[in-house]
Amino acid sequence: MDKVKLNNIAVELSSAPKGILAADESTNTIKKRLDSIKVESNFENRRKYRELLFTTKDLNKYISGVIFYDETVYQKTSEGITFPDFLQSKQIKPGIKVDTGAVDINNDSKEKITEGLDGLRFRLEKYKNNGMIFTKWRAIFEIDSSKNLPSDFSINLNAHSLARYAKIVQESEMVPIVEPEVLMDGTHSIDECYNATSKALNTVFEQLDKHEVFLGGVLLKPNMIISAREAKNQANINTVSQMTLKCLKENVPEEVPGIVFLSGGQSNELATAHLNEMNKVKDNYKWNLSFSYGRALQQPSLNNWQGKDNQIEKSQLALLHRSKLNSDATLGTYSSSEENL
Repeated sequence: MDKVKLNNIAVELSSAPKGILAADESTNTIKKRLDSIKVESNFENRRKYRELLFTTKDLNKYISGVIFYDETVYQKTSEGITFPDFLQSKQIKPGIKVDTGAVDINNDSKEKITEGLDGLRFRLEKYKNNGMIFTKWRAIFEIDSSKNLPSDFSINLNAHSLARYAKIVQESEMVPIVEPEVLMDGTHSIDECYNATSKALNTVFEQLDKHEVFLGGVLLKPNMIISAREAKNQANINTVSQMTLKCLKENVPEEVPGIVFLSGGQSNELATAHLNEMNKVKDNYKWNLSFSYGRALQQPSLNNWQGKDNQIEKSQLALLHRSKLNSDATLGTYSSSEENL
């Protein structure tokens, strides 16, 4: 394992003023996105949409890496250049989601275990040969206080898988993004989110240590500490920032180069504002704090495209603008007045 190489990649992916575009939607998820604008989800339309995103002029000013879904690795631009090769020509690092999705832990539980360890080494070799530089694996946890969820069993099981995944990825000379996501679905309070996230992060790093994963070559992709979507009391931006930083400081070792947040269903504006607020107090922590957003980066672009070729430029400008706002947030210089420019 080349630790210097892995650390350099992790630092470059998470360093201001750039972040990661998550374009790793499964075929089912991207179908839902395209359905929302009444565009058929066939191979060519998915390719055209991804090409629209990736070929946005000056995207590399704000985006350091893009996470692919398996299909995307082999798709090409209209000029016949594979997407990984095209992005690398623009100094944007291509990465790949390598888990195979979450399934019920057992028939009597709604909790999930993420699968994909079987055959992972073989798939990584294939992806590496096709230009992939980093990877991502997502585990999900649901809060339901009435049922004591997330359970210790779910957290332990998923933390073990995340650590095993990370170790295999590093042995393949690639950087793993570790994503333990506490979902914001439900009515739980921000304090419940804090407790569940703290427990999940603590267990994940215990497992990473047991598996001898090199923390200097890992990126963490966590949720922010936030009120549930349907909670009566919605915490303000300052509270989300303070509680998220507190949780991270208590559970994330300083050796980790970067934390690239998921948006997790937040509005585009809130995801940016929360990240910005955290980066205003950057002297209180050592990791880079950046973004790895999917829908919160793509939605304005998708809405502007509507599947029409004559809307591509407008769609790309929307993506570039959203990327610029999040870039500003990595520096703590974002202002909501920029939203409607």
